[in-house]
Amino acid sequence: MALLFWAVGVLAYLVAVFHRQSLSVAGLDAAERMGVGEAGMATLAMLQLLVYALMQVPVGVLLDRFGSKRLLLTGALTMAAGQLVFALSDNLLYGIAARMLIGLGDAMTFISVIRLVNLAFPPHRNPLLVQLTGLIGQLGAIASTVPMIAALHTYGWTPTFYGAAGVGVVMAVLLIAVLRDKPSGRVAEPGLKAAWTHPGTRLGMWTHVATQCSAAAFLLLWGYPFLVEGQGLAPQTAGVLLATLTAVGMVCGPVLGHLAGRYPLRRSWLVLGVIGSTVAAWTVVLAWPGRAPMWLLVVLVVVLAANGPGSMIGFDYARTFNPAARIGAATGIVNGGGFLASMSVIALIAIGLEVFDDYRLAFLLQYPVWLLGVVQVLRYRAKARRLLAQLDEGLGEVRGAQEPALGTKALD
Repeated sequence: MALLFWAVGVLAYLVAVFHRQSLSVAGLDAAERMGVGEAGMATLAMLQLLVYALMQVPVGVLLDRFGSKRLLLTGALTMAAGQLVFALSDNLLYGIAARMLIGLGDAMTFISVIRLVNLAFPPHRNPLLVQLTGLIGQLGAIASTVPMIAALHTYGWTPTFYGAAGVGVVMAVLLIAVLRDKPSGRVAEPGLKAAWTHPGTRLGMWTHVATQCSAAAFLLLWGYPFLVEGQGLAPQTAGVLLATLTAVGMVCGPVLGHLAGRYPLRRSWLVLGVIGSTVAAWTVVLAWPGRAPMWLLVVLVVVLAANGPGSMIGFDYARTFNPAARIGAATGIVNGGGFLASMSVIALIAIGLEVFDDYRLAFLLQYPVWLLGVVQVLRYRAKARRLLAQLDEGLGEVRGAQEPALGTKALD
C-alpha cells in the first residue's frame, strides 16, 4: 500500500511539473497573444514562482497538521483552475492570475509527496526514493516541451490549455479514489521555529538555492528564448534540448540518490561538485565567440541536468536534522528558499536583457547567486558542525531518528 500511495503521489507531482513548466515553451506565443515583451513574460514566471516560494512554509505547517492527501487534492484542483484561466487569457492581468493559481497549487504538491516518502518508508531508502520522486516527476517537464509545442501549433492556444486543465481534474479524481493518509492534527508553529533555527535546515535550504536556480530558470522561462533567439536554433531543436535536459536529469537522480544514501558523510561535496560543474559549463558557453556549437549546448544541458537531482540533497538534510513532527515545515523552508532563488535568477536575467539586450551578458547575472549559495553552504556546514560538537548529537536521522548519531564528520 505504501508503494501504491507513493505512486499516486508521484503521478500528482508529474502533473504539477507539467503545469509548472507549460509556460516555458508557450512563452513566445503568450507574449504575442497578450501583447507583452520580455519583462511581461518574466513577470508571469516570477509571480508563479513567488507564490510557490512564499507558500512553502505555510503549506509545510498545514501539511504537518492535515496530511498529504488533502493538500495534494487541493493543489490538483487549484492548478486545473489556473490552466482554465490561462486558456481564456488574452491580456497580462488574466495571465498573471492564471500563473499565480498554478504556483499556489504547485506549492502544495512536492512537499506533500516528500512527506509520504518520509513517513511510509525506512529512512535508509529515503534518499533514493526522493530522487526517484523527482526523476519520475520530470516526465511532466518532457510532456510540457515537445508535446506542448505540437499541441499549440496543431490545435491552438485555447484547446491546448483546456486539455491541460482536464488533466488536473482527472488527477484530482484519482487522488480521491486511491490515496489514504493520516494527518497528525497537530499545530506545527513551534516546529516551524525549531526547524528554522537549526543550521542543518538552513544548510539544506542553501543547498537547494545554489544547485537549483540555474536549471530552474532555464527550464521555466529563459532556456527556450536563449536557444531560439540567442543561439539561432529552430524551435523544435530547442524543444529537443529542453527535453534532453529533463531526460538526462532522470538518469542523474538515482545516481546522486544512491551516492547520498551510501556516503551520507560526503553529501556536501556532491553539492559543491554540482555547483562547480554548472559554473564551468556556463562560463565556456558564455565566453565562446559567436554562437556556441551544438555539441557545447548539449554539454550545457547535460550539466544542467544534475541541478535538479543535486537540489534534492537539500531535502535529505531537512529529513536528517528534523523529527517527523516538523518534517513538513523543514521541507517547506528548504523548498521555498530554492524557488525564491530561482525567481531571483529569472528576474536578474530579465533585467539584464532590458539593460544590455544581450543574452550573453544577461546570463552572467547568475554568478552572484552561485557565489552567495556556495558561501552559505560552507557557512552553515561549519555552524552545524559546531552545534553538533557542542551537543554531541550527530545527524540523528541519517539512518533513522532512533539510530545512534553519526557525529560531526557527517557534514564533511
